[in-house]
Amino acid sequence: MSAAALPRTPFETGNGNQSTSWEACIAFYEALAAAHPQALRFWRIGTSDGGSPMHAGVVTADGCFDPATLHAQQRPVFFNNNGIHPGEPEGIDACMALVRDLCNDPARRAALGRTAFLFVPVYNVDGCRDRNDRSRANQVGPEQFGFRGNALHLDLNRDFVKCDSSAARVFTQLFAEWDPDVMVDTHTSNGADYAYTMTLIATQPDKLGGALGEHLRTQMLPAIYAAMGARGWPTCPYVNPVGRTPDEGIADFLDTPRYSTGFAALHHTIGFMPETHMLKPYADRYASMRALVDVCLDWTVAHGERIGALRRAARATPPAVWPLRWRIDMERATPLRFRGYRAVERPSRIGRYQRLTYDRQQPWEREIPHHDHALMLDGIAGVAGYLIPQAWREPIERLAWNGLRLQRLTRDITLSARVHRVEHATCRPLPYEGRAFFDELALTTATEPVTAQAGDFWVPLAQARARYAVETLEPMAHDSFFRWGFFASVLERKEHYSDYVFEDTAEAMLRDEPGLREAFERWAAAEPGRLDDAQLVLDFIHAHGRRHAEPAYRRHPVFGLSAPPPADALGDLPAP
Repeated sequence: MSAAALPRTPFETGNGNQSTSWEACIAFYEALAAAHPQALRFWRIGTSDGGSPMHAGVVTADGCFDPATLHAQQRPVFFNNNGIHPGEPEGIDACMALVRDLCNDPARRAALGRTAFLFVPVYNVDGCRDRNDRSRANQVGPEQFGFRGNALHLDLNRDFVKCDSSAARVFTQLFAEWDPDVMVDTHTSNGADYAYTMTLIATQPDKLGGALGEHLRTQMLPAIYAAMGARGWPTCPYVNPVGRTPDEGIADFLDTPRYSTGFAALHHTIGFMPETHMLKPYADRYASMRALVDVCLDWTVAHGERIGALRRAARATPPAVWPLRWRIDMERATPLRFRGYRAVERPSRIGRYQRLTYDRQQPWEREIPHHDHALMLDGIAGVAGYLIPQAWREPIERLAWNGLRLQRLTRDITLSARVHRVEHATCRPLPYEGRAFFDELALTTATEPVTAQAGDFWVPLAQARARYAVETLEPMAHDSFFRWGFFASVLERKEHYSDYVFEDTAEAMLRDEPGLREAFERWAAAEPGRLDDAQLVLDFIHAHGRRHAEPAYRRHPVFGLSAPPPADALGDLPAP
């Protein structure tokens, strides 16, 4: 196909304020792949929740499109994910033009060297097909765009760990197969007004950890900011104000694994979430996004071998303490030269309050504090892996989708295990992305004998993707399976009592069970009025006594072992 005959994008043929439809986007790539089979492989990777095909593509300089071969040769993989929020379509349009240019320009393609350029043209296909011009209340252009939710009304940038959507399952399996070294997941921001068209969320370097995190902080990020400035698109870290406006400083975004960059960290992948500013013209947002992807790709081409080596080293050397939770260090800051607009409070014309505005006629530039370090709050040590009863199929499936190696027990066995019990758990008053989410959690932990059955699963931490297992199976982690409600049924007792029958039993329990009488008296003394309420009295005795205890009640059903089960109790049967 000649250059003149190559398809052009809707953005390029329009007025600078138009974005592609999903149908036009896929037709565009199919035409490119047919014209350049030696440069581009474009294929269907699955089906969205709404029944539409999902696609991916890969461009290489030498026509090698097999991920196993690329990994065997230790070749870098750069991944550009687009359209997770289809109302933020700059990345969709920019990726189309970039892939076209790579196909049509042999020199540009050759410059990829050993690097594979993997891309998803539109992740949230359902939302992209739900085109409108109204759902983005705070955004200037383009003329039409997609909707944030998918066919299940889920935000896919909250679904990476819980993986409730078919789309997330397809994405997870693609990610596990290709195991990218660097990922750029394209977005548009909401929030304060300021002079920058492009801002950038990176995988938080302390959370990424080790030499890989240092490479990101001290080498890759400064180079990206410098290159973006040289291209005419000055870029700053994502504007996450510590106060109402950026004047008082900004803080790193704590990217837990529900988000793309936090999910990437579980796999030791450097992740970026570029956020163009919603109020800048769409043509500028498009151009800055194209520049950002180019800059990150160029760095990966130049330094991908080093990044790959750092990733392999991180996977081969597990930490002495596995981190579970983090917080941004608000006592430590790096000066950041920032270009903002004066924040002004004005009377609202619709209510009796002061409204915030930003006056673009009063720009300012000065240093503000950037809180760019994170501190570990919780961690665990001394765990060789986890036992998961086979009944809990949802967590087991998600571990397998993420490339974890699981083994099944070949016989019943009793082992000494670390057991968590849930003392307190409070979920949000309304469902969060379709699930009960437990923000507040308190545990007690003890070593106890646990009997596992043949067919239950052993998840060893002596494997490359162990971090994913730790941060999903340890309940205190930010986005653990427990917090997302996968094990919520253990918080309910299954048997109860009739008060007129249980009264006599409760009296006998107080007499016969060591320690129960003392615990009951301490409980009653804390609030003397409790003894006036029969329901409270009997509930306490029923819950704290041993006679009618339910072993699984409030027991986290995943058990940590300090050493693997005996070799003769483990098989290599595949996970379901």
